[in-house]
Amino acid sequence: MSLRQFSIRVPATSANIGPGFDVVGLSLSLFCTLTVSFPLTPPSDTYVAPSITYSGEGAGEVPLDAYKNLTTRVSLYVLRCHTIRRFPSHLKIHVDNEIPFGRGLGSSGAAVIAGVLLGNELGQLNLSTERLLDFALMVERHPDNVTAALVGGFVGSYLKELDDTASEAASVPLSEVLPEYPEDAGEDWGLNPPIPPLGIGHYVRFGWSDAIHAVAIIPRFELSTAKARGVLPTHYSRKDVIFNLQRLAVLTTALAQSPPDPNLIYEAMKDRIHQPYRKELIPGLPQVTTSITPATHPGLLGICLSGAGPTILALATHNFEKIAEDVCEIFNTMG
Repeated sequence: MSLRQFSIRVPATSANIGPGFDVVGLSLSLFCTLTVSFPLTPPSDTYVAPSITYSGEGAGEVPLDAYKNLTTRVSLYVLRCHTIRRFPSHLKIHVDNEIPFGRGLGSSGAAVIAGVLLGNELGQLNLSTERLLDFALMVERHPDNVTAALVGGFVGSYLKELDDTASEAASVPLSEVLPEYPEDAGEDWGLNPPIPPLGIGHYVRFGWSDAIHAVAIIPRFELSTAKARGVLPTHYSRKDVIFNLQRLAVLTTALAQSPPDPNLIYEAMKDRIHQPYRKELIPGLPQVTTSITPATHPGLLGICLSGAGPTILALATHNFEKIAEDVCEIFNTMG
């Protein structure tokens, strides 16, 4: 029996990097890997639904039903937008996931990108990177994590201002893009999903110094993105917005310079838009971002919350273990 086999590997990501709230993202060296196979000629005429197995972070929590699992639902969305009704028969997918859930490391964004790439491969659609991003943004409406997960590296992204028709298409509720499949859903259920308009998101990859390494210190508790966003204000002062814009303008260039300047980067990674409001959700956050400095920890360049948290992201050139140990000590002390 002739099999088609392929694998997909999507990285964890850290969004914001201090001042770049909902704007910049960085791919990390933790991965969600899919190993996929199916027979080119099914061994029988009877259709066999996909089989999903799962190992690593989230094992036991993630649905293994292809119509409930986020990654396979996204892939089916992509397929059906291209008039492919169902998965190949006898499809087998093994997921090995290294990305912790609810820690600010882009686990949901990685699942969405894995789904978009899976749909593209299963349907042999040969979609461009830009079109893959359009599909991802119909599901994950913030471009920072999904863009970094899709293209890798240190990226900035934005959502394009669309005309009225395209805006309406891109604003379809998520419940219509990825509806919950009822238990009795047949093959014809949900066949006509909303097709994304062209060019929803745009991005650029920034430079990155080879001397800079990212250290993720991951606490043992989860924090949902919805809860972390819920504490943010709806309005900001001009002073705080300018504070972040100034630092982001410097940071995107400073992280590409060699050798990197710790004093410049440390100051440029400060934030007034999201981190101050999340300190009550993450005990020890203010102490971490003020007491772990280039002066106290040689090699450190900057430190911030990773995404919505609670993971702390430190950028450094050396002394990685000492930086991580002292961040952990602060978390342990603060409970």
